[in-house]
Amino acid sequence: MLILGFQKMTLLDFPGKVACTVFTGGCNLRCPFCHNAKLVTDINADEQFSADEVLRFLSKRTGLLDGVCITGGEPLLQADIKDFIIMIKKMGFKLKLDTNGFYPAKLIDLIESGLIDYAAVDIKNSDEKYDETVGVKNIDLAPLNASIDYLCRGKIDFEFRTTVVAEFHTENDIEKIAVKINRAKKYFLQNFVDSGNLIGENLHAADEKTLAKMLEIAQKHIPDAKLRGI
Repeated sequence: MLILGFQKMTLLDFPGKVACTVFTGGCNLRCPFCHNAKLVTDINADEQFSADEVLRFLSKRTGLLDGVCITGGEPLLQADIKDFIIMIKKMGFKLKLDTNGFYPAKLIDLIESGLIDYAAVDIKNSDEKYDETVGVKNIDLAPLNASIDYLCRGKIDFEFRTTVVAEFHTENDIEKIAVKINRAKKYFLQNFVDSGNLIGENLHAADEKTLAKMLEIAQKHIPDAKLRGI
């Protein structure tokens, strides 16, 4: 496991749970608005946390924490992610996985093995704008579509979410996304925040009026769509 960050308590990352968050390094995408560039393009191997260090911490927090959120980067790039999650689950913690959806076989295996309790998948943009939004030319969306289809069958609790960036998203894009994922119960729009540690530059949040209109459009297809972090 390449673990480059570890937040020992959060009330935000795992809905309804007191959790800790594990940040893995590396990603197959290069989203310019990614706020975790140090986990993707500027990896410092000297700043790693060992899996054993995280597990030792968790062993002392049973009964105090409800769950663990594994995020990134892209956690499903980690070859030993399943073994790591198995050890976490053996301690009795709930497990939330954040993923970009491009590794459906691994995602499905973890869910079918009873190892994930909640999944969050980032839907970056409408299909025709995915390339520029994720910084990868000619990206194949079939894996993402497979993840979306599987999760919408309702095996576990899940959410889809889109980070809205003024330079990348229009109201029409949000409508196309909402139509694509309209079987989902939970869809969140979250406005871009410049962390100061981006892969790209000169990017901006949407204005409040535009974001409100985007939500209204999304709710036509997913009635419980919501804004997050506003």
